[in-house]
Amino acid sequence: MPGDLPKLPRRGQAPAVDRMTNAELARMIEAEHPYRGRALFELSDRVPGDDDAATKVAMLSRLTSLRQARVFDPVSLAWTAIIALLAGGTDHARSEAYEAFSALDPDEQAKMLEYLEVKSIEEARPTMS
Repeated sequence: MPGDLPKLPRRGQAPAVDRMTNAELARMIEAEHPYRGRALFELSDRVPGDDDAATKVAMLSRLTSLRQARVFDPVSLAWTAIIALLAGGTDHARSEAYEAFSALDPDEQAKMLEYLEVKSIEEARPTMS
């Protein structure tokens, strides 16, 4: 019938990301799993107390797939990773954030600084709520 809509594929049950290791979460994100955003947010939540999580979040922020995936315009999943690092509260996390930010192209850097309402990434002091 013309009014019938095609059925969309189901994603399946969400994985229990809170029970996964950092490495498992990173692999899930790299594999572009349908729940990669959830995995990234779980890994980002670990940044304040886990240098390994911070290192992995910074590495993952460089993935093209995360740079292109928008949480909302203009914020990408890569930006959320960098913001989580900035908010992480450790010297290691901030250092990783600066390196991840420098890996963005200049136009993307300018847009992110505008979004954060700062002139340099070092001035950014976001908080995670």
